[in-house]
Amino acid sequence: MRVQFASRNDLEAYLRTMFPDAEGGLSPLRGGNAAANRVLEAFDAGKYAATRNFLNGTVSRLSAYLRHGVLTLAGVRRHLLHKHRNLDRFLKFVQELAWRDYWQRVYAAEPDSIWHSAESLKTGRPESHYAAQLPADIQNANTGLACMDAFVTELKTTGYLHNHARMWFAAYVVHFCRIRWQAGAAFFLSHLLDGDPASNNLSWQWVASTFSSKPYIFNKENLEHYSSGTLCANCPSRKQCPFDATYEDLSERLFPHV
Repeated sequence: MRVQFASRNDLEAYLRTMFPDAEGGLSPLRGGNAAANRVLEAFDAGKYAATRNFLNGTVSRLSAYLRHGVLTLAGVRRHLLHKHRNLDRFLKFVQELAWRDYWQRVYAAEPDSIWHSAESLKTGRPESHYAAQLPADIQNANTGLACMDAFVTELKTTGYLHNHARMWFAAYVVHFCRIRWQAGAAFFLSHLLDGDPASNNLSWQWVASTFSSKPYIFNKENLEHYSSGTLCANCPSRKQCPFDATYEDLSERLFPHV
């Protein structure tokens, strides 16, 4: 039976009744084929390569529709090729689609492997040195770091997070807090509307260095640049920012035995 709602407020009230333990309100992300096609049509693939790393840059916002099968990788590629007639215009985006396809193939070949490190850590530390659980201050957006708290809040209230923010958050969890990547991956999957186990977990492994040649880290300069300075200016920890160092100094601090 299909339930009809007179307004968005009625829908939110219904969802609060049905899911009393759910955090946040109704995500602004709209489901369905019509919504997916509107997002696909509005996507400016030409701007993607140049701006995708900025939090306010051009990204596709197609991940949830791909995750739930409303759109397919091949269908998105065909649409863009028909629209632009020039593969070079959206080649970088196609490469990202290829990564997604690759992760799905890894998952299909070895479905149990994505929760286990594909390789050993390249951090100079054994896995036993990493905590198994994500602490409450991170889960509750109460770290005192404006960037990380903002990411968790956005994740919980919208079910979405920009890919660069996902990488920063994963690096913070694994390398700065020394927590196992599995704990962070599970936290993401519990909130992301586009939470695909293969893409999510293997991306966490890439950051952790169990599915890559080295650990991924970032510093304050990188975060400020790609967030256009919106996160650091009023951060309560700005004078003791753990990311305020050169990459060389951070590597020496985080990975002294490498």
